[in-house]
Amino acid sequence: MKKHLTFLGAILVMAGSMVQAQEVNSSAAAYGSSSGEDVTVENGVDYVPEISLDARFGYEYRSSGKAAGFGGDGLLLNIDGKISKNFSYSFNHYLSGSNGEDSSVFDATNWLTLTYEVGNFAFTAGKDALAIGSFEYDAYDLDCYFDMNSMFYNSISCWQWGASASWTNNAENSTFAFQVANSPFSYAPKEDNLYAYNLAWYGAWDWYESIWSINFMEYAPGEFVKMVALGNMFYAGNFSMMVDLMTRGDDWSDGLDQDYTLAFQPAYNFGESVRLFGKLGVEHLADDVEYDLWGEYPALEDKIAANEENPYVMPAYLVGGKEYVYYGAGVEYFPLKENKNIRLHAVWASNNYTHRHLFNVGLTWKFDVVNTIRNIARKAR
Repeated sequence: MKKHLTFLGAILVMAGSMVQAQEVNSSAAAYGSSSGEDVTVENGVDYVPEISLDARFGYEYRSSGKAAGFGGDGLLLNIDGKISKNFSYSFNHYLSGSNGEDSSVFDATNWLTLTYEVGNFAFTAGKDALAIGSFEYDAYDLDCYFDMNSMFYNSISCWQWGASASWTNNAENSTFAFQVANSPFSYAPKEDNLYAYNLAWYGAWDWYESIWSINFMEYAPGEFVKMVALGNMFYAGNFSMMVDLMTRGDDWSDGLDQDYTLAFQPAYNFGESVRLFGKLGVEHLADDVEYDLWGEYPALEDKIAANEENPYVMPAYLVGGKEYVYYGAGVEYFPLKENKNIRLHAVWASNNYTHRHLFNVGLTWKFDVVNTIRNIARKAR
């Protein structure tokens, strides 16, 4: 509760500052300036941060036990802004709950970064997502329907403290980044001395986007999970196709036949208002791999028993020798023509492990704090 009050207090302080900035700007325009230039802009840099509260709510029905009910899927605070021409910051935090054991105010923080940009280079430090390829992995939390995602996506501890350096070409269609961060297999990051080393390529053209990476993540001192992740997004008119391939293993030869994820997601946009999409993924995890994303390392019989007792649509564990096939479909509707801050959705998901079905109908919205305050200040003048 204290952490939530702290962040809400910070919002109010920033809100008061922005109202004051609006009032100063109004006075300057009315009495001392014919240009009406925004005094919050200096040397071409807008120092007013972008602040939003993102939330998702829905009704969910699971065929197992016919469990159903209304509930929220998350309330997130986003703050992005500039400190100077070269320095920028970004912050994303769960207000609806905390992750981990709530031992730190940062447990519920997804990312908290400071970036320095100079020329084609950018240097970032703080808490950030591990630079792992795949569009499924890269998606924003409130844009994901978790029972339609891979077990890798739902299991990996992707938000880690570290630093990265990136270079973008002059055409701005390719960015190469190198990142050093705490390993997702570390459960006491300041003590375990385990790290992840990630090299990623982000490409963007009219017809194609890429998020490719090579990753080395320690699960024990000097022992690495070696991963290749190839995220691809193809575009043709209103149609798009995501094709993700990820291989993992403590040996390069293990990936294709022991630990891998392959996912396809076709989508079609009917104008600006309706998006229809499907999802099909295949995933495999061998029993004899030397690492475990959860760090639990249960025996095969324990995995099977946990899956039988699990009431949810997704299984509790993957069992070696059996491919996990997950699939689903959905539709999204955006009622506002001027923006996509409100979205309605209806999705269905299932898999070959539990053979259960999930249906979720809900609403996602983005509350733009800054524009709201600007409108209030404008009306108060």
